[in-house]
Amino acid sequence: MGRSNALRRGADVALTLLSAPVWVPLTAITAVAVLVSSGRPVFFCQTRTGRHGTLFTMFKFRSMTTGPNPLIPDADHITRIGAVLRRTSLDELPQLVNVLRGEMSLVGPRPMLPEQSRFLSPEHSERHSVRPGMTGLAQISGRNTLAWFERIELDRQWVRNASLVSYLGILYRTIAVVLGTNGVDGHPTADPFVDLTLVPTIDLEETTSNDPTYEQRAAS
Repeated sequence: MGRSNALRRGADVALTLLSAPVWVPLTAITAVAVLVSSGRPVFFCQTRTGRHGTLFTMFKFRSMTTGPNPLIPDADHITRIGAVLRRTSLDELPQLVNVLRGEMSLVGPRPMLPEQSRFLSPEHSERHSVRPGMTGLAQISGRNTLAWFERIELDRQWVRNASLVSYLGILYRTIAVVLGTNGVDGHPTADPFVDLTLVPTIDLEETTSNDPTYEQRAAS
């Protein structure tokens, strides 16, 4: 596991630096577009849970006006440029800075809010044993169309089987997902990891075990 983590970290740094001539100018252009069309702030900064539960500040381009819940896109709150950024995943570009800082990886479970993470059982907190990622197994398996327990189980599957080969495979498949723009419209509103008031009332084990199609979908 230690060697695999080191290899993936090396790949994070190498790929991010090698691609800098592409993403740095693109980030600058996007920042100007957001500033001109939506004003300040250009960036959306939010505390998220990182590896081993360490908190860090995650960066994104701002794509919404003030809304009640930033995880539930609302047509009234998404800006015009924000809709384009979300559809193309360009809003995630600033997270490459998080990758260089060692707070995130190019591939891994998407970082949770601290309020969400504290409701995970020790078993499901396994997803926090690796760096959170810009993309991951859950993102190429359905993205935001997946139920919350499916995403968590896919995250755990990645943790248990993480390797440089699977890391590169997920990056490759992410290109098709981004170009296809499927599942970019936010999480289901009944998702207890979006609506935090639902979390204490949901039993993750019971929900997973009562879904007879879960294993088939998770394996696909």
